[in-house]
Amino acid sequence: MILLELEHVRKRYRRGERVALDDVSLVIEEGEMVTVWGERRSGRSTLLRVAAGVQAPDTGVVRFAGRDLAERGGEMLGGGISYCRTAFRSSTGQNIIDQLAAGQLGRGVPRPQARSCAWKALERAEAEQCAARVPEELNSEETTRVAIARALTSQPRLLVIDEPTIGVDLLARDGILHLLRSIVGEGIAVLTSTGEGTGFLGADRALALDKGKLRGETIPELAPVTDINHRRKATG
Repeated sequence: MILLELEHVRKRYRRGERVALDDVSLVIEEGEMVTVWGERRSGRSTLLRVAAGVQAPDTGVVRFAGRDLAERGGEMLGGGISYCRTAFRSSTGQNIIDQLAAGQLGRGVPRPQARSCAWKALERAEAEQCAARVPEELNSEETTRVAIARALTSQPRLLVIDEPTIGVDLLARDGILHLLRSIVGEGIAVLTSTGEGTGFLGADRALALDKGKLRGETIPELAPVTDINHRRKATG
């Protein structure tokens, strides 16, 4: 079943001088992991922000579970889609578990339930050892795992995370990708991005983005690259 759909999405920056997304159309199904590959300034980060509802497209439509994100605005974030941010507030004395609970308190979740959910999410991300630390004490891998845990506290159907392995030690990158793959195994769709050739390992599909245009897609391991327009016609 289709969970997320982008239809003829366009996005420009700097008063229209730079095209970030140019007529992008794609679908993501429930329980699917899709990685967008592209070089710097290819538009991959913009694509993820638009897909998550963080930014609105200039033209085109983004639908989640069949409904236009523009009709629901900020309600969609935390209500089905969770955009994973690796930045944390540097509030004095606020440790990681308090940071994860704080977002839930803002949604009206009782404090005991929020802390319990935060702890379970940290365990799920294999980051429970970070619970009592402050953000400045985390290394790159721990920051990514904690960010994923925070995103999971909203119990999303779709997790969107931009470049999850960037800055992470080479030996720890496989662990992050394995974590995302295991989340997909629980039925949560994952949309991610990478600028590295190994960053799409574990994905069900990898999409190639260049200068704001989707150029093709591949199923990692064994599958050749196929023209994305051909696939769209075949499934349309």
